[in-house]
Amino acid sequence: MALQLAQNPEADALITDSPLALLIGMVLDQQIPLEWAFTGPLTLTRRLGRDLDAADLAARDPEELAKAFATPPALHRFPASMAGRVQEMCRLLVADYGGDAAQVWTGAADGADLLKRLEGLPGFGRQKAKIFLALLGKQFGVRPRGWREAAGEFGADGSHKSIADITDAASLAQVREFKKAMKAEAKAAGAQKAPAKKTAKRAQARKATATRG
Repeated sequence: MALQLAQNPEADALITDSPLALLIGMVLDQQIPLEWAFTGPLTLTRRLGRDLDAADLAARDPEELAKAFATPPALHRFPASMAGRVQEMCRLLVADYGGDAAQVWTGAADGADLLKRLEGLPGFGRQKAKIFLALLGKQFGVRPRGWREAAGEFGADGSHKSIADITDAASLAQVREFKKAMKAEAKAAGAQKAPAKKTAKRAQARKATATRG
């Protein structure tokens, strides 16, 4: 069954069948709607006029690749920087994995090793690496020993905390609700900390004044 991240049959079929397209979509999944991010690989394929290939992308002129990312509709809010990041990832894939994106996970010894490999990819922080690891385990059956532990909270069954749990429109809505709740919680926590910081600063100012006196 195809992934349901782009909510576009052709785009979802591409990221399901092409490990490189999936990695590129994951890199793009930052500060833009996920449907936009995971449609990006299909859009890029059409603009390049050929299948996505790590060696080809790694060797392209950076300015030409950036133009392909920036042509309206752009693949990302920051097309130039994302083009550079994708090209950097492709160069690493060529250097370390023979240009075969799938080797990142098929060659992993265990969950911890897979997490380390993913964290080594340009554009993948620790949380993104855990989410991608969970996606591989839950929807692709890539389950080396200790994969759930390595994926952390995103590896739990039925968590609906990330793209790893999106299988249809309903689960997409659940993941969005979770993220919305997390943002609201973080915002509330920040608002509570602000008065405390102001109080602490006032106390420090009074102390400094008393000391000078």
